[in-house]
Amino acid sequence: MQLLTPKNIRLPGLIVLAASGLWIALSASLPGTSASLSLPAPQAGFIAPDFTLTSLDGDSYTLSELRGKPILVNLWASWCGPCRQEMPAMQALYEEFHPEGFEILAVNAANQDNIPAAAAFVEELGLSFPILLDLDGEVSRMYQLRALPSSFFINPDGSIAEVVIGGPMAEALLRTRIEKLIARLP
Repeated sequence: MQLLTPKNIRLPGLIVLAASGLWIALSASLPGTSASLSLPAPQAGFIAPDFTLTSLDGDSYTLSELRGKPILVNLWASWCGPCRQEMPAMQALYEEFHPEGFEILAVNAANQDNIPAAAAFVEELGLSFPILLDLDGEVSRMYQLRALPSSFFINPDGSIAEVVIGGPMAEALLRTRIEKLIARLP
């Protein structure tokens, strides 16, 4: 039987340590990425992930085709209490700032919602901005949806100015963020 001494455990210990360090280095994700998907997380300063979705009205919207406009992409569901609370403020500010080029794309997480309930929600609140349906959850995955509502304020150049996870956002907060976006118009 061989006794364990510092000399004969040093080499195996170093090998385990080196292998562990190599594993950590190879499997670590960079800041701003998702470890599970290795996709960049949408964050301020980066171009917003592009998508094309159909609205409740049957119209098709592609985010990149709206380049040049300040945009709020808001992910929501009809059963979400904070979504219900912030939508009237979004509608009021849409009416105020839409003539200046401001756009809202309200993306319903339809894979987690009920489309008739979403349509009733929109009618009840009198929403006039585009209501898009994320039927298969692709946009929710691209935007790494963690909570509803989630809002992405997008500059006219297509870059994300700010990300707000959760809510509800107060009208004053929304107004400040929208005014900053509009100030970046050429």
